[in-house]
Amino acid sequence: MNIPKFILKTLKKADDSKRLSQLLILTSFLITFSIIRLVTHLQKAHLIPNQNGPFHIHHMVPGIISLLISGYIGLSFWKHKKVRFYMPILFGIGAALTIDEFALWLFLKDVYWEKQGRDSVDAVIIVTVILSLIYIVSAVHDHNLFKNTKKRVNKSILHH
Repeated sequence: MNIPKFILKTLKKADDSKRLSQLLILTSFLITFSIIRLVTHLQKAHLIPNQNGPFHIHHMVPGIISLLISGYIGLSFWKHKKVRFYMPILFGIGAALTIDEFALWLFLKDVYWEKQGRDSVDAVIIVTVILSLIYIVSAVHDHNLFKNTKKRVNKSILHH
């Protein structure tokens, strides 16, 4: 089986099981993190230009904006298939841009290239593990855990 066929088959399977949004978030998160790390290393090596001027806009700023937009639109218009496809991608991008600057949140100063900057990489690893576990667990249970919990809650409400 070649790679494009495998990817298409995985996407189709995820879409059929209602887990496509999870897969899109995880994939866009990892791709964006890889790209932003590549860009920042190229900037540090002076191979591509960095921001010049009186202030520096950290990449977590567009990340936060992406999270806000994708969260609002994704929750408000979830019934639309295009929204269910594009908003998880935008969410994953925003999450990667934001979590990659986790050390900035933690220390309230730019420590990206210092020892404390490693905390951002650790945060990305933790988020990746959590997103992967959620995808795997929901794949195993195919969301039945949540469906059964909802049924039990509704049943207990109706009987009281």
